[in-house]
Amino acid sequence: MNLGMYAALGGLSRGSHENSELNSRCTIERTPVLKSDPMLAGLIKTVRPHQWVKNLFVMAPMFFHKDVFVSTPAGPALNLLVTGRALAATGVFCLLAGAVYTINDLADVEADRVHPVKRHRPIAAGEVPEALAWLMAVLLVVLSLGVGFLLHWKFFICAVIYLCQNIAYTFKLKTIAVLDVAFIAFGFVLRVLAGGFATDTQVSNYMLACTALLALFLGFGKRRQELSNENASKQRASLKAYSPMALNILMAITGGATVVTYIAYTIDPVTCAFFNTTSLWMTAPFTVFGIFRFLFLVSGRAGRGQRSESPTQEMLRDVPFVLNLVLWVVVVVAIVYRLRPSVG
Repeated sequence: MNLGMYAALGGLSRGSHENSELNSRCTIERTPVLKSDPMLAGLIKTVRPHQWVKNLFVMAPMFFHKDVFVSTPAGPALNLLVTGRALAATGVFCLLAGAVYTINDLADVEADRVHPVKRHRPIAAGEVPEALAWLMAVLLVVLSLGVGFLLHWKFFICAVIYLCQNIAYTFKLKTIAVLDVAFIAFGFVLRVLAGGFATDTQVSNYMLACTALLALFLGFGKRRQELSNENASKQRASLKAYSPMALNILMAITGGATVVTYIAYTIDPVTCAFFNTTSLWMTAPFTVFGIFRFLFLVSGRAGRGQRSESPTQEMLRDVPFVLNLVLWVVVVVAIVYRLRPSVG
């Protein structure tokens, strides 16, 4: 029941002083709720929780820690110290990402207003005041960096660099073609490095290379999707220098290089000796499927066209992609922790 209906009821019941007071109280009580709920929803939407899935890269070193599961008298058990630090590190980057997304929306508010999808973002739509958005961004930065410093000083440095490079990206570097995607990829590499420092895990060069190549592939895929929108160059300045052909080539190169590098990692003698298994190559088909499925999602040929403002949202809604990712994790864990010979 809206406020107009309450007012009408109040007018009809003027003969009853008690009913009038009741209607007035209902109106007063309901007004703040109607005004505050959209703003709270807008603040949550601004920090983009659906994009935080990217911060799972912070947990990648944990899965290859080899000692995530420890032996106990009752059998294998989860190493709570390693897992807890990995989760805390991921949380820090989620908060930082929320701050970065907020700052980005504040900087791009005019461009977003001409975008067919981004114009519905809370700041661009006027649902969240810019002053409140700035306050939220500052609080998120202070909180995340404070927790990051408590985890590990090297992790803290990675977090600070991540924040600085994203601010530089927001206000300048995102206008430079190729370099814009390269900086996105650098952010993913920082996530993996930070996860390694937080969990005291040695991150291999193969993991860093795979992360960088995969991030470049995803970044070029996002640009390819954006280029298909109307008024693309008005929405993102760097799109003026891209062409569909060039992006298709860049995606083919980085996607292929990602697969080759991952397979090389799984069969590398050092990797096999570290995990005491030669079966990691069995996870390669999931990587190949993920690459090709992403290509279909970006091209809009996955049976439903492009309905989201980013490929990340498309991936999270795509059942085959999510199922493939879950199976990859299950097989990796099974090979690394369950199929290796027991020690001593």
